[in-house]
Order: sequence, then C-alpha cells, then structure tokens
Amino acid sequence: MLLSILIDLFPEGTKLPKSHYESKMRLRNLGLGYDSIDVCKYNCAIFWKENEKKEFCPVCGESRWVKRKGKGKKVPHKVMRYFPLTPRLKRLYCSRHTAEDMRWHYSQRPKEDGVLRHPADAEEWKQFDRLHPSFAVEPRNVRLGLATDGFNPFGNMSNSYSLWPVICVPYNLPPWKCMSSESLLLTLLIPGPSSPGKDIDVFMRPLIDELKQLWETGVETRDAYNGTVFSMRAAVLWTINDFPAYALMSGWSTKGYMACPTCNEHTPSIGLNSKIGYVGHRRFLEMSDPRRRSKKVHGKTEKRAPPPVMTGDDILTQLD
Repeated sequence: MLLSILIDLFPEGTKLPKSHYESKMRLRNLGLGYDSIDVCKYNCAIFWKENEKKEFCPVCGESRWVKRKGKGKKVPHKVMRYFPLTPRLKRLYCSRHTAEDMRWHYSQRPKEDGVLRHPADAEEWKQFDRLHPSFAVEPRNVRLGLATDGFNPFGNMSNSYSLWPVICVPYNLPPWKCMSSESLLLTLLIPGPSSPGKDIDVFMRPLIDELKQLWETGVETRDAYNGTVFSMRAAVLWTINDFPAYALMSGWSTKGYMACPTCNEHTPSIGLNSKIGYVGHRRFLEMSDPRRRSKKVHGKTEKRAPPPVMTGDDILTQLD
C-alpha cells in the first residue's frame, strides 16, 4: 500500500520496488538481508548447519514444528533472525567517506596522555594492541563492542514478552559517529516470549562462528578510500550490559553468595535473614590504611589482601 503511494508521488521513471518482497530482495542484494533460523521450543538448540534439516531437537527430542490439524504449511515454534555481520562491516569500506572515518582512531584522533576522548584512549585498547600486534598493525581492522538486553517490543507492560537484540558497535569511527543509531549493527533478534536465560549461548552461535572467522582469517575487503584490497579482521573488545544481562553473557551468576564478578569465588558475603550482604570492602584499601585496623566493622580488623585479578586464561580454565 505504502509503496504504491510512493510510486505515484515520485516522478515517472523512478525505479522504486513495486512490492514488499521486491524491496527485501534489493536489500539482500546489498548484503543487508537476514537469515531466519528455527529454534527449539525449549531453547535447547537452533536448527542451523548440521541441524538445519532435522525435524526434531537433537537435545530434547521435541518436534521442530507446532502441532496443527490438517496439512497446512509447517510453522516452527520459534524463529530467530540473524543479520550477518561480515557484509555490513565490508559496506563500511564501500564509501570513501565512511572508509576514511574507519581510520579516524588511528590517523585523526588527538593523542594526549591522561585524556579519554575515545575508546582508543583507554588502557584496555592499548593493552589489546600490545597483546596482538599483528592485529594492531592494520588500523582498518575493526574493533567492536557487543551489547544486548531484553525489552518489550509491544510497549504493553501487561503483555510479558522479552525480545533480545544483539548489537555490535564499530569503535573505529569517531566518537560522534560510533554511538549514533546509524552506526549500530544489529546482528541477532532473539525471540521471546521469555528471556533466553542461561541458554543465550545457543542463540549466539552463528554470531560467534562469524566472529571467529573474522578474528582468525579475516575477509577480503575493498577500501574505497584508496582503492586497495586488504584482509579485514575484527575483534570484540568488551560487552555492554546491565548486571542481569552480564550474568547471562559471562556465565557467572550475579545473584547469591558469590555474586561479584570481580571478586569471583572470593566474594565475602553473609546471610541476612532473607537477603545476602556483601562485606570485606576494606580489603581493597592500602595495607597501611588505618581503617583496616578499626574494629568498628563487625568487631574485626582486616588483614586480607584484595582478591586476585583474574586473567582471560583463568576465566577459561574456570569455565572448563
């Protein structure tokens, strides 16, 4: 309906799509389409790659399809939308203007010690460059942030539905562009009606596989700014979540006696009737601080050192 109205409004000869289907095909040809992936009713698995042709969940055995009377078209219990990241990153280099912006963090960013204007000024970015010099040597390689959270798309609080988008943020761009809505890259739409909970890793698999390829081998990309072809790689520097979503993404519960992701298994906590209190904050003070010797807190002094800082290898060992 809207397309037919637009065709009448624009001058004769304007090549507008004549149908919703045709508009979708044009977007797909631009590399901006999406894949529909069926999901198990209980979030056990996605019907993708080795499971694409299966009729039943490989984990729980539940049917892929909603039970219906008659011989109509089969309808899956859930469908996840996956928006491939690689073609969207490559398109950032299709225009000489955005291709130039993708170098901003390296060629135009003001470099002044002690001033944080852009994520590239942060110690985490610099440490990553030191650990991975082969990645850092190519400024066109893409640094990403990964954000996710649930929301009710219907705006009706009486209807409890939680849709979870997963968004990537390209930090190569200057600060006034990297966080603008036009620059945010939607990669997944995880369906409801409830939160994916601890099964979020099941839904993340297509994106993780693509990110692994972008990190390990990269993809051949044409740079419109100087007309060269290079191997573009990408890396996720950090995730952006509220505390409940952080628990789902990290696998570390942010509830209970060991809720602190920093202290990890060394979280000092005590039971307070139906609640839990977190104590031991004086451990982070200098050993010579007089407040450590005070007995005003629980009638005890504090002689313990702060909890050890966990490295990425430590976390992987813990997950195994």
